[in-house]
Formats: sequence, C-alpha cells, structure tokens
Amino acid sequence: MAWYSEPPLTRLAGMAGGAINDVMRMRRAWHWDSPRPHTWPEQGAAVPSPASDLGWARVEPVRSIRYLIQHVLLIPFTEVMTHPKVEGREWVRELKRPVIFAANHSSHADTSLILHSLTDKARDRTVVAAAADYWFKHPILGNIVSLFLNTFPFSRTGGAQAQLHSSSQLLKSGWNLVLFPEGSRSPDGRIQEFRPGVGHLAKETGTPVVPMHIQGAFQVMPRHQKIPLPGPVRVRIGRPMTPQRSEGSREFTARVETAVRTLAAGHRQPDLQGTWIERWQASKPRELRYEP
Repeated sequence: MAWYSEPPLTRLAGMAGGAINDVMRMRRAWHWDSPRPHTWPEQGAAVPSPASDLGWARVEPVRSIRYLIQHVLLIPFTEVMTHPKVEGREWVRELKRPVIFAANHSSHADTSLILHSLTDKARDRTVVAAAADYWFKHPILGNIVSLFLNTFPFSRTGGAQAQLHSSSQLLKSGWNLVLFPEGSRSPDGRIQEFRPGVGHLAKETGTPVVPMHIQGAFQVMPRHQKIPLPGPVRVRIGRPMTPQRSEGSREFTARVETAVRTLAAGHRQPDLQGTWIERWQASKPRELRYEP
C-alpha cells in the first residue's frame, strides 16, 4: 500500500477549521446572560482606564459654546419641566472666593437644578464632580457631559490622595466645585450618610462649603428612570460654612450633613439661611475699587 503524506498547509487549514468549529459550538451552547456558576469566584468591578482631567472643557471657545448650550437648551428645559423655586440665591450672587457646593443626591436632574439655581457668573466658574466609573466609562459620553455641564472625572473607589489633588487644583485655580457627598443617588429619595471626602477637601484647602438641598428631584427623575417627568422642585441654598481650626474632617462633614438635612425642613432656617438683614447684605452688589 502506497504511503501518502498530507501537505503542511492542508494540515494547518484543517486544524484551524476544527478550532473555529469548536469555538462556534461553544458560543452556541453558552448563555452569556446566565448566572455565573457558584464555584467561580465573584466577578470584580471593572476598573475603567484613568480619564483625563478634561481641561479642554474649561478654556475658550468651549466655555462660550457651553454658555450658549446652557442658555438655549439646559436652563429653559429645566425651567419648563420643574419651575424650580430657589431660596438663598443671594449667598452665591457675589462669591468672593471659590466654594464647594454640597447637595443631596437623588436624581440625575440634580446637576442641572444646581446650575439653574446659580447666577451666570457663578455658573461660568463652576465644575461638577461626576462619577468616573459611570459617566466616563465611554469617552464619547464623558466628553458630551463635560461640554454641557463642565464635569470632571471623580473616582468613587480610587485613591483619596489623587482625588484631593485634582479637586484642590481646580479650587486653587478659581473654580467652584459641585460635590454630592452621598457618593451616589439615593434609592428612595431620602438623604444618605455623607462620606468624609467633602470635609477632608474643605479642611485641607480651607474652602468654604455651601450646603444645598434639592426637594422634588426624586419625583422628577428617580433612579433607573431614563426620561424626566414634570414636577415642582425647590432648591434651598444655605450660607457658606467654614471648617473650624479645631474641627476634624469627619466632624465638619457631619456638620455639613446636618445643615443639608436642616434645609430639608418645611420652614426657613435663619441659622443656616441667615436673617433677612444678612440676606439683604449678601445680595448687595460688590463695590468696585479702582486704583488711582
């Protein structure tokens, strides 16, 4: 019987074809949405690649483009959908230095409501800390959000020192900072415990914190809802709070949390919102001094 040797290329093609068939059979048999076997270790959270600080969103001409977007789209849409009632706007009318806006977080509508409650001057100098693992998982989405809202990536699970450095650099550069100390949206609309990051940042940089409470945003757009619904909203702004020299970061965070919870009450709080004389003095335009 004659001996026959198969050419090498033919053998390789046969092996490749067999491997492809095995993979296709495995894919047809495997249900990707099925539960993981209990013998497997728990699946860890995906760690997104470090995002840039999106400095391009804080320079011209992007700032002018964002001004037009906010005044043509964002602010009118927020006004039509919620007719927000703002109390305490005089405390942010004439800011003499950068501040941290600390507010409760129950909805994706919170950021637009906060920006709506600020004056044009304060809004133009305000950046928003956005969850890096949510908004910046996809670069296109992160860039669009930064264009509209002037956001920067803030890691909820990363190193505290890196977040402190990036946030403090923005504050030192003259930018106001919007933080949601709860870390994530409330599942039921109630205020959750504040994380100590806001107190640590304020303590290390000496930045005043402006407490804010948003009422009604959870009904407008609760968690897991994609489309907002019309509804009334009230935004209360307290006067700036400064950490005491003898006060620790956690103690100051607890004081900020107490202030936000107190603003949620149904009546005015003179201790946090100021008396009518203090509010009138805060609403006065700042006097301009010219050097001879």
